[in-house]
Amino acid sequence: MTIKQLERSIRAIADFPKEGILFRDITTLLGDKKAFNSAINLLAKPYKSKKIDVVVAVESRGFIFGAVLAYKLGCGFVMVRKKGKLPYKTYSVTYELEYGTDTLEIHQDAIARGARVLIVDDLLATGGTIKAVSDLVEQMSAKIIGVCFLIELVALSGRKKLKGLHIHSLIKF
Repeated sequence: MTIKQLERSIRAIADFPKEGILFRDITTLLGDKKAFNSAINLLAKPYKSKKIDVVVAVESRGFIFGAVLAYKLGCGFVMVRKKGKLPYKTYSVTYELEYGTDTLEIHQDAIARGARVLIVDDLLATGGTIKAVSDLVEQMSAKIIGVCFLIELVALSGRKKLKGLHIHSLIKF
């Protein structure tokens, strides 16, 4: 499938979750085996020769893409979760949201020093979440090879917060 065909497989819902927001619903892409398969193959393509050790993905939709990409790239998979959801010793980072803050955590033993890491999420919006995740990964002395997204909302300028990172996004709205 082409990128344009993938774009068309994503449903746009006006005024969700609140008025003035145009929500990009990926459930339609996920439910279409051809679209989902194509999206995974296109997301994985730039990283096939990069010798990725581990894919790090963000709760919760990032897990969908992260786990499949880890399988496709033949590497490990690490979850970054909201505070209090992981059972072992964690590193945490608190970051700014539009209204308030949030905290993400990763197990302290999840990534080996010097590991080659690909960070994955479904959507790049303002960049705050992935910036926080990249801070966690760097705290663990790992090397971020890239960050990838199914969708990038270009008008929200999330790339600005991710300077110095290689960014790969399939679909740009």
